[in-house]
Amino acid sequence: MFKSNVTLEEVKDDLRYLRLLARDFPTISSVTTEIINLEAILHLPKPTEHFLADLHGEYEAFQHVLRNASGNIKGKVKELFGDTLSHEERKELCSLIYYPEEKLKLIKQSDIDLDEFYTRTLNRLIVLCRNISSKYTRSKVRKSLPEEYTYIFEELMHEANDFHNRQAYSGAIIQSIIRTNRADHFITAICYLIQRLVIDRLHILGDIFDRGPGAHHIMDILCNYHHLDITWGNHDVLWMGAAAGNTCCIASVLRLSLRDANTTTLEDGYAINMVPLATFAMEQYADDPCEIYQPRVDEERTNFTDKDIRLIAQMHKAISVIEFKLSGQIAMQHPEWGMEDRALMEFINKERGTITIDGKEYEMLDKLWPTLDPANPYALTPEEQEVVERLRHSFVRSERLQNHVNCLLMRGGMYAIYNSNLMFHAAVPINEDGSMREVVFDGVPVKGKELMKKVERMARAAFDNEVSPEGRKYAADFFWYLWCGPESPLFGKSKMATFERYLLTDKEVQKEPKGWYYILRDNADVCDRILDEFGVKGEHRHIINGHVPVRVGHGETPIKADGRLMVIDGGLSRVYHNRTGIAGYTLVYHSRGFELVQHEPFTSTEEAILNGTDIKSTTQIVEMMGKREMVRDTDIGRGILVKISDLERLLTAYRKGIIKERP
Repeated sequence: MFKSNVTLEEVKDDLRYLRLLARDFPTISSVTTEIINLEAILHLPKPTEHFLADLHGEYEAFQHVLRNASGNIKGKVKELFGDTLSHEERKELCSLIYYPEEKLKLIKQSDIDLDEFYTRTLNRLIVLCRNISSKYTRSKVRKSLPEEYTYIFEELMHEANDFHNRQAYSGAIIQSIIRTNRADHFITAICYLIQRLVIDRLHILGDIFDRGPGAHHIMDILCNYHHLDITWGNHDVLWMGAAAGNTCCIASVLRLSLRDANTTTLEDGYAINMVPLATFAMEQYADDPCEIYQPRVDEERTNFTDKDIRLIAQMHKAISVIEFKLSGQIAMQHPEWGMEDRALMEFINKERGTITIDGKEYEMLDKLWPTLDPANPYALTPEEQEVVERLRHSFVRSERLQNHVNCLLMRGGMYAIYNSNLMFHAAVPINEDGSMREVVFDGVPVKGKELMKKVERMARAAFDNEVSPEGRKYAADFFWYLWCGPESPLFGKSKMATFERYLLTDKEVQKEPKGWYYILRDNADVCDRILDEFGVKGEHRHIINGHVPVRVGHGETPIKADGRLMVIDGGLSRVYHNRTGIAGYTLVYHSRGFELVQHEPFTSTEEAILNGTDIKSTTQIVEMMGKREMVRDTDIGRGILVKISDLERLLTAYRKGIIKERP
C-alpha cells in the first residue's frame, strides 16, 4: 500500500489548492497512477540540451547543425552500425535522416530496388529510433509523432522476449507500410522524430540577426521549435527596436545590411520597401564616389554587377548619414543615458572636411556632406525625413517581422537560468573590484539581477498596448540604448564608435573600451559573485555567454574562470571564420556532462543532400559529472518532486474524507 508522510494539518492548510488539483485527478486511483508515473520519470536519464550563440543569419549552417544534432546523430549511427555498415552507407543513412524529403526524391530517381531499400532503411531507422527514445517516456515520444502513425510506431518500438515472433510481426508491419505506399511518409516521420529526440531543449544565446542572409528562416524554425529559450542579443534588440518603430534602430539595421551587401532578410524575409531609399540615394549622391561606403561583398553568395555595388554604396552612405543625425537627436533627447559623445555632427567643419573631437581636429575620409546644415546639423532634410517615415511604415507593418518579434518576447528575455546554468548574451555590468555595478534606468538605481529584470521590463513595454504612447515611445528609444549604450548589458563597451570607424583613420579615437566584465571574467571569484547574485546553485554551475568571438586560431580558449564560464561564440557567421579559425560551437549538456563541439565551415545544403557532405566537428570534453545525471537532478525533476508532494497531500485528503472522490 502507498504510504504518505503528509500530515492532516498540511492538507487543511492548502485545501483550496487541493480542490483545484482534484479537478484533474478526481479519484484515488488517478492520483496514485500519476504519482507512480512521475516517480518513474525521475529515474530516466537527463535529456540532452544544446546551446548555440551568435547565429547571425547563417540559416543553412544553423539548420544543418540542428538536423545533425551537432554531430550526435552521426555518432549514434556509427555506434549502432559501425560493424555492419560501410562508411559510405552510414553517410547515406545520416544524409537521409537530416534531409528525408529531398534525399528520398534523389533515391527514387536512381536505379534501385525500392522495396528492398524501404525494408532495409525502415529497419535501420527503427533500431536507431529505439535507441534514442529509450531515455524518454512513451507518452513523450508519442506526442512527438504525427497522430496517424502513433499506433504503428509504438508497435514497432516495442521489444518483446519472444524475439522471433516479434520480428515476424514487425516485418509484417513494415511490408504493409511499403505495400500501401506510405513508406516515404513513414520514413520522413521517423527521421524528424530522431532529430527532435536527440535535442530535447535548445538554448539560443542571442544575435540571431545581421551578417548572414537567413535570419528570417532561422526565426521560422525557432518559433516552431518544441523546447526553446532565447536570451536576447544586441543585434536582436536592434531589430526589435526597428519593429517597435524607432527610426535610429531602423537606420542601423539598414546600414549593417547594406554594409554587408545583404538585404535578403529585409526584402525577401520581411518585405521592407527599399525603393524610397534607393531612389533618394541615386538622386542625392549621383556624383559622389561613396568610396568608404563600398559594401563587403561575399562573392561566393552573390553575383553583383558594378552597377549593383555602386547603388548599394550610395544607399549605404545615405542611410549612414541619416543614422549619424538620428543618433545625435536621440542622444540629446535622453541626456540621462550619458551618450552625448555620440552627437558628433555639430563638430563637423563642412568646408574643411574635418571634425573636432575633444579639442583635436581630424581630417575626415568623406568630405561630401550635401544634406548637412551646419546651423541645424541633426535635422533631416525633407527628402531624408520622407525616406525615414516610409521605412518606418514598412517595419511596423511587416506582419512576419512582428510575428518574429512576438516570438522573441514570448520565448526570450535578458537572461535565463536552466539546470544551474546562467545564460546571458554579453555581460553583467560590474565594478573594478568585481562587485555589481549600479546603473540608473528610468530614474531607478539597479544592479545585477534586478538590472537585467528592469531592462527586460522596459524593452517589453514598447509592445505593451496597456502602456501609454509616451511610455511605449520611451521604451522604443531604449532599444537603441541597449544596442550601443555605455552601461547596456548587451553591449559591454563604453561607446560604439561607428562614426569614427567609418570616417577617421586615427586608431586611438576608434577604440571602444571594454567594460570590467570582459577584463575580469577569467577570474573564478568574479564569476562566483555573479552566479550568487542570480541565485544559481548547484555543485556544477556555470555562466554561458556569446557575443565576443573566441579567437581559437590565436590560442584563445572558450573555457574560462576554472570552468565556471563558457563562451560559445565560435564564429558561425562566415564573416568571422578568418578571425576565429573555426565555424562555430555547440555546447552539449547530456546526462554524463558537458561537451563542446567545434565546427568547421559548412559547404551547402545542396552538397549535404547530393553527396552526404556533413559538417566536420571536433568534440572536446569540458566537464564530466561524477555520476550520471537523471531527471531527478534537473529543474524539471525538482518541479516533478513538488507535484508529487502536492499529489500526496491530495491523496491524504481523499483517504481522510476531507475531499470526496468523483466517479
